[in-house]
Amino acid sequence: MEGFLACPFCSHKEEPGLNPPLCPRCGIPLRWEKESPNVSPLGLEGRGVWRYRPFLPDVEPVTLGEGGTPLLAAKLGEPLGVKVFWKLEFLNPTGSFKDRGAAVMVSVLRSLGAKRLADDSSGNAGAALAAYAAAAGLSARLFVPAYASGPKVRQIEAYGAELVRVPGPRPEAAMAARKACTEADFVYASHNLSPYFVAGLTTLAFEIAKDLGWRALDHVVVPVGGGGLFLGLFYGFSLLVRLGWVEKIPRLHVAQPEACAPIVLAWERGSAEPLEVEPKGTVAEGTRIPRPERGREVLWALRAAGGAAVTVPEEEIRRAQKELAQEGLYVEPTAALAPAAIPKLLACGLLSPGQTVVVPLTGFGLKAS
Repeated sequence: MEGFLACPFCSHKEEPGLNPPLCPRCGIPLRWEKESPNVSPLGLEGRGVWRYRPFLPDVEPVTLGEGGTPLLAAKLGEPLGVKVFWKLEFLNPTGSFKDRGAAVMVSVLRSLGAKRLADDSSGNAGAALAAYAAAAGLSARLFVPAYASGPKVRQIEAYGAELVRVPGPRPEAAMAARKACTEADFVYASHNLSPYFVAGLTTLAFEIAKDLGWRALDHVVVPVGGGGLFLGLFYGFSLLVRLGWVEKIPRLHVAQPEACAPIVLAWERGSAEPLEVEPKGTVAEGTRIPRPERGREVLWALRAAGGAAVTVPEEEIRRAQKELAQEGLYVEPTAALAPAAIPKLLACGLLSPGQTVVVPLTGFGLKAS
């Protein structure tokens, strides 16, 4: 397989492998890279994630038709004076944006000889991994926090994956998954650490740019837990700028719930590292990650993209979810987090009238209990 793994902060590089490595110098997850191909937008074929195959690992795809989701003009932006678009990521095959990353990650791991995969997840990534492992003919074991919502857990089991409920906070599930991979012949298919998962998420940036006619947009607002989606967008738009397909990287903004906001706290205090918090209960369970593995990378990308990080109270998340439903869009609470942040970004002067804002609606409403 062409390409290599590289640290975003130093010169370390290594060959692609099965388990997600950390940089031996910086101690952070690596990202997958390859030389930019000589291709134009008109030279791309197909639809969805694999339309952008020239920019992805060169492996046989495991696909369920992921990507190619609609970009819809939002009613929200009209009274606020900004042009808001929803990217309907909840229409992916398993009901969340995680299918983009899972499709590419499972495709790569299968090509490298993996047979059994394990991951920890609050639900959506677990469902995506279970589905794509099933499609690839691989077995999967998912470690989920005991508080994970019932519909997501049932979805994981429906795909035939082995489910392990782990008591305690979210990091306990990650520790259990890592332990299983050291004691058995499982590959740690971590959506938070895998360089191939983030590579799959870059396709969302490509699609947004294509949907807007390769015109530059002003802002993207993203719910952040582990930070993979944020980084996928940052690296995707960065590549498009290098290729000359768009003029600039949009300002990328982070939205987190007040109940668990390690990235926002670090951004406010000028820290280069995420500040560990004691997570409280939140309806946005997909972002309840007190120690994000890629937190340092997210904060670096956030500042490089000229973005901001804001918190949203629980009542505002619920209100945004209800308002989206009244537009005909039924999303889970985590997906309502970024829409709920738009009024706050406007109030802070970070969004201006007439600007274009894109928000990925990350997960389907039927996933929430």
